[in-house]
Amino acid sequence: MQNKGLIKLFALLFGLVSIYQLSYTFITNKIENDAETFAVNQISEAEDNYLAKREALETSYLDSIGSNPVFGYTTYDEAKTKELNKGLDLKGGINVTLQISVKDILKGLANNTKNAVFNKALADADEASKNSDETYLELFFNAFDAIKGETKLASPEIFANKGLSDEINFQMTDSEVKPIIRRKIDESVVSAFEVLRKRIDGFGVTQPNIQREGNSGRILVELPGAKDVKRAQELLSSTAQLEFWETYSQNNQSLGLFFVNANEKLRAILEPEAKEEEAVKPESELDSLLSDVAEDTLDVSSASNPLISKLLPPVPGSHAIARVLVADTAEIGGYLRMPEVKRLLPADIQFTKFAFEKPPKDSEVADLYALKSNRDGKPRISGDVVSDAQDVFDQFNKPAVSMTMNTKGAREWEKLTGDAFNNQTGIAIVLDNKVYTAPGVSTGPISGGRSEITGTFTINETKDIANVLRAGKLPASADIIQSEVVGPSLGQEAIDSGFMSFLIAMAFVLVWMVFYYGRAGLFADIALLFNIVLIFGVLTSLGAVLTLPGIAGIVLTIGMSVDANVLIFERIKEELAKGKGKSQAIADGFGNALSSILDANITTGLTAIILFIFGSGPIKGFATTLLIGIVTSLFTAIFITRLLVDWYISGKGRELAFSTPMTKNLFSNLSVDFLGKRKIAYILSGILVAVGVFSLVRNGLQQGVDFIGGRSYQIRFEKEVNPSEIASELNDEFGSGTNVKTFGDANQIKVTTPYKVEEEGIEVDNEIQNKLYTSLQKYLPDGTSFEDFTVGASEKSIGILQSTKVGPTIADDIKKNAYLAILGSLAVVFLYILFRFQKWQFSLGAVLAVFHDVMIVLGIFSLTSAIMPFNMEIDQAFIAAILTVIGYSLNDTVVVFDRIREIVGLKGWSAGAHVNEALNSTLSRTLNTSLTTLIVLLAIFIFGGESLRGFMFAMIVGVLVGTYSSVFIATPIMYDSLKKKISSGAVTATEEA
Repeated sequence: MQNKGLIKLFALLFGLVSIYQLSYTFITNKIENDAETFAVNQISEAEDNYLAKREALETSYLDSIGSNPVFGYTTYDEAKTKELNKGLDLKGGINVTLQISVKDILKGLANNTKNAVFNKALADADEASKNSDETYLELFFNAFDAIKGETKLASPEIFANKGLSDEINFQMTDSEVKPIIRRKIDESVVSAFEVLRKRIDGFGVTQPNIQREGNSGRILVELPGAKDVKRAQELLSSTAQLEFWETYSQNNQSLGLFFVNANEKLRAILEPEAKEEEAVKPESELDSLLSDVAEDTLDVSSASNPLISKLLPPVPGSHAIARVLVADTAEIGGYLRMPEVKRLLPADIQFTKFAFEKPPKDSEVADLYALKSNRDGKPRISGDVVSDAQDVFDQFNKPAVSMTMNTKGAREWEKLTGDAFNNQTGIAIVLDNKVYTAPGVSTGPISGGRSEITGTFTINETKDIANVLRAGKLPASADIIQSEVVGPSLGQEAIDSGFMSFLIAMAFVLVWMVFYYGRAGLFADIALLFNIVLIFGVLTSLGAVLTLPGIAGIVLTIGMSVDANVLIFERIKEELAKGKGKSQAIADGFGNALSSILDANITTGLTAIILFIFGSGPIKGFATTLLIGIVTSLFTAIFITRLLVDWYISGKGRELAFSTPMTKNLFSNLSVDFLGKRKIAYILSGILVAVGVFSLVRNGLQQGVDFIGGRSYQIRFEKEVNPSEIASELNDEFGSGTNVKTFGDANQIKVTTPYKVEEEGIEVDNEIQNKLYTSLQKYLPDGTSFEDFTVGASEKSIGILQSTKVGPTIADDIKKNAYLAILGSLAVVFLYILFRFQKWQFSLGAVLAVFHDVMIVLGIFSLTSAIMPFNMEIDQAFIAAILTVIGYSLNDTVVVFDRIREIVGLKGWSAGAHVNEALNSTLSRTLNTSLTTLIVLLAIFIFGGESLRGFMFAMIVGVLVGTYSSVFIATPIMYDSLKKKISSGAVTATEEA
């Protein structure tokens, strides 16, 4: 081997850099464990809210020592920025995809026009977006062009308005306006991105990730380690629409008259519906007997006064007009927004806007305010006048938010406070349509533009309010169209299970290599361990994220690394059998194996690249580790193992047999007629594929929320539960379509529901979690609160451990990318094999074998999904498994084809005899690699955690089928398609050589 000194130097430096990069992770882990121990010793479990107190104490401890030097070359704060990034599934936290509303931006650019053509085009674009991959803006342009008639985008009623007058004039054509609007939309999305980034910076999580997804208006946000999930969701989705309104007083007579008239109107609307329901419902004899008692004992005021009966007297001296039970706010708000009710407002208050306060935590009532509005529904002052905001403590030492306004805002504030003082009314400070506070003005107009938001806030709430006000408002609403929330306890379980599977797989491979190859196997083990160090070092230095599928990718890399060493050692054994000297046999063995190793790893690498391009989240993490592993495996197998072997045999009297007494003659001198059995293989495979296709047509596949949209929840209980019983109860609550099944142990279930899948917003998420909590409360331990039940509420072992939401639009995108990934990988591999072997028959055999493998895996999933005790849903992880199966099957097939090309090139085809010789010569490598890979996959399947079981099952089936197909399908198809050319002499040995 040339340049040994240079390779040694490079390996040494590469190893040292990897260890240096990993040292930051060891430092942060040690310091954080010390902080956790300190907090546990200081705060006992007997204290109220001890988990939150411990978390706060941990944070304080880490802040206090963050800048202290560690080992003389770093600090905790610096090490934290350089440690190995752990993904959501290992650390807990929240991952959301936000859709910035392009529709809202368009309406804003058009100054909220009432133009009929514009608004009809928006409605048509809404409808088209449900079944189209085009951006919303292009759908709007298409819809506008279809119905515009004489109307132009540059109409004064649309985009040629005062706000865009510098760029759009009345004479412009639509083709001239469209690029300007596209740029404005892009600028708004960039603005939203910056606003969200500033908010996240103030949230306080380490290693957050925020990125745009092309031109779709989507923004991906990852907050690993975020434990207060509800706080994170509100921070991300709130538009921060700050408004200042003057209120009406409690004793306003027009308001009193309105509520009386509204009550009468609602009674007229609602009573016929109630009577109709009573007429339909048959009255039982028992109902009849109890009717008189019911009339005497029940309060019927709510039936006759649907509005007034639910309005409670306001607190004297406040500026609210009434109080309402929190449970009734949605109903009352719906009544007050009804057009027939709004028409009853007297002329002097006809533009009144009603708003509820943001109730204090655990409060049962919320104040209702009447705000003085105008024809356009615009507030007296909006939040864009706020120049700064800080979280402070008020005069009563309670958390509050202090705001400073710009010059324009200061003038408006002085006028507004003067009017409120003269009218003895309040000033409602409204953030995202919730009244946070409504103080009165007791000393006359307030100059200077300083104001304060007070209320029953926590410190975190005031921090977040000040944070979003400083960052500014989003230019449009941001809907969470996809989310994944993982509780911290589940993340720790994933780390433990992933580490366990990793250790078991590693231990088996290390022992097996020594058992099979003796001392040479020990050298391969050293190279393998070095390979693992390099993988983690590269992951850390690149800032890549380690996920649970990523760990699976690393474990799979172990199998691939073993494959390279097996190929090398088997070739060395062949050279030794020819009578060559030790040094020459080793040199020729490494040289002859190189072609197969490169081809096998390149085909696997191509599928990993496609997976990286089309995958997302954890799947991208799997592809990343696989790609890194391919490169490091090649380096360690080709160079490090060679260095160790050459070093050992250079010593006097040292023997290296590349086998042990038990494995010395294993698989040698085989002469199996594989081609002669190809018809049997064709029939067997045909039956398997046909049964699979029949099952796919009849039973289909269990599609996960990734592909159909919906919400799923992983819920754990203290005791075993019956999923069928729970499914019946939840279908009553959510309607048909809700699926419940055991997920792992018998005390754990996975609930998937399409309920309100097309509706966005935190309110819907909270509604579903409330329904789950109410329905499942009898299965939970006594005293379990809603906060204990929801994700991220605490370090807990019961309740919702993980939740996932995928909107229907993004589900369609995921499904499309999955199809493209599979088809793309087949096409790329076909072309690569065609390039390498110069015969389309080789490509045909390889691709048909892969297609055969994929169909059998799909068929087995379809046949067994109803009986398997683990999750068998088709999701992104399953697609990753399919692509990995494709890569593995091709890896095996390419190694076989390489040997066929080599032997046939030397000896000719000889009616297939030399093809059989090539197959027999590679059988030792095929079985060896397949066995080690299967053991590795079984270790992950058994110990790697419930979420990986379906993924690993597909891989195990794929490896078994792929090993079979490379010998009995790919090679025979290649041979049969070439047979006519071979018999006619069109393919010669010289040509193959």
